[in-house]
This record gives sequence, structure tokens and C-alpha cells, in this order.
Amino acid sequence: MKQSDTTVRVRYKDTDQMGMAYYANYFVWFEVGRCEFFRDLEMSYKDMERSKIFLPVIEAFCKYKHPARYDDLLQITTRLSFLKNVKLGFHYEIFNKETDTLLVTGETVHAFVNQKGRPIVLRKQNPFFWRILQELNVTQLQHD
Repeated sequence: MKQSDTTVRVRYKDTDQMGMAYYANYFVWFEVGRCEFFRDLEMSYKDMERSKIFLPVIEAFCKYKHPARYDDLLQITTRLSFLKNVKLGFHYEIFNKETDTLLVTGETVHAFVNQKGRPIVLRKQNPFFWRILQELNVTQLQHD
């Protein structure tokens, strides 16, 4: 699996007075895409947390191109952009699914930490999760 595609609909509460999706919601939609990305790999945030692995965001970026509006159907495309011993990154694209218009692109970087918030080396803490992500990362680099 090279990418994960997830669909969400813009709710009325997601919009501002101008009828456009509030800018911070895109970061929430990135999280939705990221969670589904892991589910597509048959591992979830819940599974990682049970294994005492947490992924706080340490960097986030979003470039806004076009607004999403109430009731728009959005497609969130999520890809692993890099994998290192103590962190990983994701790239996102959000499209208006009905018009195929690219609305935003974004990136997040996450650290691998334990329940006390201390950095961990994923390949040592959980070789199974590391192998799944490493195989995906290698495959992605060969095809991109």
C-alpha cells in the first residue's frame, strides 16, 4: 500500500461565518487520514499505544489552495514521507472529491515516544511495527 484514501464530509460546524471550512480543521482531517493509513496497514493508534508507543506531532504544515465548504465531500490522501529511527513524517493532500480540486497539501512529523514522553527507537521497542513501516518506506522510495 503506497497511500491511504479517506473520505469525509464538511459539516456545518466545520465552517466559519464566510461558509468556508475553518483552517484548523484541515489538521483534524490530517489526523483522520493518518489513523486510516495505520488501519489500512492493520495496525492502529490503539495498537501502538497498547505497545507503549506514542506519536506526538512535532511539526505541522499546511498550504491552502482552495477552500472547502459546507457539505463538500473531501478525499484525504495520506502517504508516509519518511521513516527514521525516532520519527516519521506524512504527506497529505485533500481534494474536493466531487470536483477533483486540490484544496490543501500538508505535512506532519511525529516522534516515537514512550508513555513518559521520552524518545524511543521504534525498531528496538517494537520490531514488528518497524518492519511494517520500513517495508512500506522502502517500497515507496523505489516507486516515487
